[in-house]
Amino acid sequence: MRVISGSFGGSRLVSPKGRGTRPTTDRNREALFSMLGARGGFDGLSVLDMFAGSGALGLEALSRGAAHCTFVENDHAACAAIKANIATCKAEARATVLRRDARKADFAEARFELVFLDPPYGKGLAAAVLPNLLSALAQDTLLVVEEDKRSDFTPPKGFVEIDKRVWGDTSLMFLKPA
Repeated sequence: MRVISGSFGGSRLVSPKGRGTRPTTDRNREALFSMLGARGGFDGLSVLDMFAGSGALGLEALSRGAAHCTFVENDHAACAAIKANIATCKAEARATVLRRDARKADFAEARFELVFLDPPYGKGLAAAVLPNLLSALAQDTLLVVEEDKRSDFTPPKGFVEIDKRVWGDTSLMFLKPA
């Protein structure tokens, strides 16, 4: 696994050992970030990477010009991998790692403009977390939810789906605050 493009392009990333995380493939990340770049780019954005796993999505955004990324992950080994990947990219000044349950994370003082949610598939975690994020979102925030394509994910109240893409077994839903 590596950072696809930008100032960290080619940097090798580690992922936590075990089956607790399921990193987004390089191919899917490349397609996702091409789409996001076409929608206006990353310069100066404040990014939230929930269920961060290895941190690959947030680091890709930082590599392409995002100002800061907050990584939220509950697993100890995954947090260690995220910190190692941030160090590899020399992005410590632009990154915050929070080890906590995403359902209990509080971002009262934050204002995110791009949010990635890549929870364990089939557990309803994205729908459970989204309402708690509303107060931390800018009006035009784009949220990207990754789920299994067989999932019956429906955006909760306060969100509207603006696009959906399926690549292999993965479904990406693009949401905006309503």
